[in-house]
Amino acid sequence: MAADPADSAGLAGLALEVARAAAALVRERRTEGVSVAATKSSDVDVVTETDRASEELIRALLRERRPDDAILGEEGEDESGTSGVRWVVDPIDGTVNFLYGLPQYAVSIAAEVEGRAVAGVVLNVATGTEYVGHLGTDGGGAVATRDGVPLSVRGPAPLAERLIATGFSYAAGLRRIQAEALVRLLPRVRDIRRLGSCALDLCHVAEGTVDGYVEEGVHLWDHAAGALIARAAGARTEILPGAGGHELLLCAPAHGFAELREAVVAAGYAARE
Repeated sequence: MAADPADSAGLAGLALEVARAAAALVRERRTEGVSVAATKSSDVDVVTETDRASEELIRALLRERRPDDAILGEEGEDESGTSGVRWVVDPIDGTVNFLYGLPQYAVSIAAEVEGRAVAGVVLNVATGTEYVGHLGTDGGGAVATRDGVPLSVRGPAPLAERLIATGFSYAAGLRRIQAEALVRLLPRVRDIRRLGSCALDLCHVAEGTVDGYVEEGVHLWDHAAGALIARAAGARTEILPGAGGHELLLCAPAHGFAELREAVVAAGYAARE
């Protein structure tokens, strides 16, 4: 029997089951060699055959278990549904890392109920680390875990002692804007890390290995699961208008969010009001 849409723990369990199957496929394909199937927004924005195969598997497994749900994925067509549940899928978040063999790429699957994320899984394919988050049945009591162990964001720290993760667009014009903003933000924080996977960066905020994350130009499938996990661990997220005309995602522990937000806006990441 299909899980009740309000059963966020059940949806998280299904997402984890499907993510494990997709991760096994991606891992196997990595050992066989990786080929670029196409490019998207630019010559450096690549899609591999494994991206496509992973998403096809995820869609098939979700349809098998919950045929009335909608699915939004990075590589395939949107599928409508009637259940009120929509799955948001990134078959490989961090494709360039996957292409180069850098161990920072993940399968990301989130479940939305009536447009609100209620469950999410981010599985680091290279390491096997599993990040899972879900809301309680009453919409509260959010849970975030890493390999089954509860997660919590890092404790309060001065802005100058915070390590901030970021990413860069594949479009040269937006990269320039991001680089200029980065130059202004860098002197105000401990340091910057660019690891190459939005979903995993958000999970790093959740586990306290970084103090915040900011990037313009990410898509819903990049952050739906990771942002839920981060919020469940004590972070806050916000979508702002970016200076380059795209959505700007900001994530940080709730206790230090306002100060980082001010610094990000002052650095020029956000559009002028």
